[in-house]
Amino acid sequence: MTTTSDLLDAARRGDEHAFTALTGPHLRELHVHCYRMLGSVDDADDALQEVLVAAWRGLPAFAGRASLRTWLYTIATHRCLNLLRAARRRPAEVVLPFEAPAPDSTGDVPWLQPYPDAWLPAAADACGPAARYDAVESIELAFVEALQVLPPRQVAAVVLVDVLGYVPAEAATMLDTTPVVVKGLLQRGRAALERRRSRRPPADRGVDADVARRFARALEAGDVDAVSATRFLDDAVALRCTAACPRP
Repeated sequence: MTTTSDLLDAARRGDEHAFTALTGPHLRELHVHCYRMLGSVDDADDALQEVLVAAWRGLPAFAGRASLRTWLYTIATHRCLNLLRAARRRPAEVVLPFEAPAPDSTGDVPWLQPYPDAWLPAAADACGPAARYDAVESIELAFVEALQVLPPRQVAAVVLVDVLGYVPAEAATMLDTTPVVVKGLLQRGRAALERRRSRRPPADRGVDADVARRFARALEAGDVDAVSATRFLDDAVALRCTAACPRP
């Protein structure tokens, strides 16, 4: 029976199949992690590829003091932080499969994309019971949108601790800082998220959730007829609902 240690030894010697066996079980949750931090499925795709390249190159130096999963999350978090800090990381807008009105003042995050529902079961299995948010809640567009306006290190701290369930000391090691700093980042990040939730206009909260869900699904599928059937296209709330309404 091949053990993780055997696979690590083989991967360090350049065995790509062993590397795939090691990283494969973590790919979906790493992709979800990148999505939460970046708010874009396209950016998450690119980030995950860069994470795998970095992991392949860095595997000989992996000492095993943390689990492989935590090591991969550390790489992914730092890669996403680099992207969050990069001035050129965002496209001007998301390309939609139809002509849509411009977002109104509530549309603070023009690159935001919904995460495909079909990918949620694997993500839910990977999250584990320690997370405060279950897999669906932690990728709701309203939550992911709110994360995008936080400073990068606050995003990382909130996701690592409040979503993934790492304790502040573990998150501090992953972020190359101290637990005191992480606790400060968490305090400020949580307060900013709460302020944003409290400022959400009542009109946004009143948008029919079922229609919003159908709109998000149609948007993901590029189904113009289904999008039109939601009767949202004549109102800027169409784009607002993709960024603010709950997903199933």
